[in-house]
This record gives sequence, C-alpha cells and structure tokens, in this order.
Amino acid sequence: MAGAGLVLLLALGAAVPAVAAGRADPGAECPPGQSDCSVWDDDPGNPGDPGGGGDDGGGGDPGGGGGGGKCQWNGRTVKCYDEFLGWFNNGDGCYYKLAQPQQEAPEGQQWYVRTCNGGDTGTQTTVLLDSPPPGFGAPPDPEELARRALARITIAAPRIAVAPRRSNGPGLVGLPVWMWGSRDAPGEKPKYFGPEQHESESDRGLTVSLTAKFERIVYDMGNGRRVTCGGAGTPYKANGRLAGKPSPDCGYDTGYPKAGDYLVRATTHWTVTWQGGGQSGVIEVNRTTGTVPVRINELQVVTQ
Repeated sequence: MAGAGLVLLLALGAAVPAVAAGRADPGAECPPGQSDCSVWDDDPGNPGDPGGGGDDGGGGDPGGGGGGGKCQWNGRTVKCYDEFLGWFNNGDGCYYKLAQPQQEAPEGQQWYVRTCNGGDTGTQTTVLLDSPPPGFGAPPDPEELARRALARITIAAPRIAVAPRRSNGPGLVGLPVWMWGSRDAPGEKPKYFGPEQHESESDRGLTVSLTAKFERIVYDMGNGRRVTCGGAGTPYKANGRLAGKPSPDCGYDTGYPKAGDYLVRATTHWTVTWQGGGQSGVIEVNRTTGTVPVRINELQVVTQ
C-alpha cells in the first residue's frame, strides 16, 4: 500500500499544473471548509508610490521635481538658473543677478540682487560683492534640463494583482501563480507600462530631448524569490482556456514550495535617455507598488 500511495502521489504531482485553478482533483483535499480549489482572485492590491516626476533610481521626491539635480535647497531640486532671479548658489541657497541699474560702487565690486531661501522672493536684498558668487554666469546644464523635462512626465506604480489571493482563499503548494498590473485607461498618457514617453526642455538657446521607456517589472514573491516580467501580464480568469496553467507572460510557474502567508510587491523599472548640447545621459527611474497578501496551503493526498 505504501508503494501504491507513492505512485499515486507522484501521479498527482505531475498533474498539478493542469488543475491549478480548477475544482479539486479527487485525490487531493482542499483546505477544511473549502470544497472548491478555484480560489483565484483578480482584485488588485493596494496602490504603491503614485509617482509623478522622475527620480534617480526611485529615490528623492516621489511627487516630482526631477530628483538628483545639481542645484539643491532643503532637500529639493531647484533651477540652477531662473530668468527673473538669476543664477543659484548651492552654498547659501540664494539666487544672484546683477542689479539694474548699477549704483555707484568701489572699483572691482558690483551690486547684485540676492533672492534667498531657494527662490523665496520675500527675502530679496541688494548686496555688494567683490566677485561673482559661485555658479554665477554658468551656461545651461543639459542634465538639469533633462531632469526638468522628466519632472513633467508621470511614471506611476501600477496596482498589482495576484492569483491566488488570500482574501478569497488559499492557494496550494506547487501550483502556478499569476501576476499582472493595472493598465492605463483609454486616452490617458501612459504611466504604468509604456509605450515610450517623450519630452523636451529649452533654456537660453539649448534644447534637451528625452525618451522614457518601460523596461521591466520585478515581482518580489515574499519568500526570497523574484520574478521578472516584460510587461503588464495577463489577468487570470478561472473559466478561461488557460485556467490551471502557468501564465503565458508573467507568472511564478513553479509556485510556492512551502505553505505560508506571503506578501507580494513589485517594482517597475524605466530607462530615461536624454541628449542635447553635445551631451547625452541615462537616468534610471523605478516605482514600487503596494503589497498583495497570498496564503498557500499544503497539497494533501488521500489514499485508501
């Protein structure tokens, strides 16, 4: 009987992927109180970082501003040059421009209009300086223009969904798991998975253009495993032709090897390339989603 039981167990193991989301095989027990192992759920999880302007590597201000710029004040990126305020000095957080008209001044000195607190025009004063402050007169920085253009592009974390979903019942060890993310509504600018987004920024005769392209989404399955997908994925349908089979484009095909509760989250990765002023560069942007809980139970075998 032990031998027969082992043969039955192996046979069931081979058949598992084909019945992953269907009604329980007669040789397997669903969890107590659950007569149907069709426990998949396509209700999306919690949203993550909503995105906004781009940021370098996912850090910085998630609401926009470009992040990682060369001119910073109180943790935020500011323009290195403003047509009304002049040039920014990172050392004191003030903008400087030559006062017009110039008042009488000792030889070698000039009057400057100083606007401090990162451009707060409420603290504007006129100061006499021996030499131009740091940054004064600098030409447009192509990378700064690229980041200003990137700040006008919305790259957001999608809402993700996983089948199975703990709220509708547990899945089973070894059964394939499907993952997918929300898509942009018709007519909306693409912000989750592409296609490419384009933007440009000009300053004092220099124009920088950029292209933002979705590269991949990486799912953290909550057990140390990561799954990389090239797109939004396919929503699971319990009555679809692929029910019980691995996802065609985004899935954890081997399933969880151990029973337990897991939290799934994902990170989308975008590559932003820019060029202008004889220079070019790449800015990596990522967005992390909220989590989706998944419960996995043991696959039990009944022998007679």
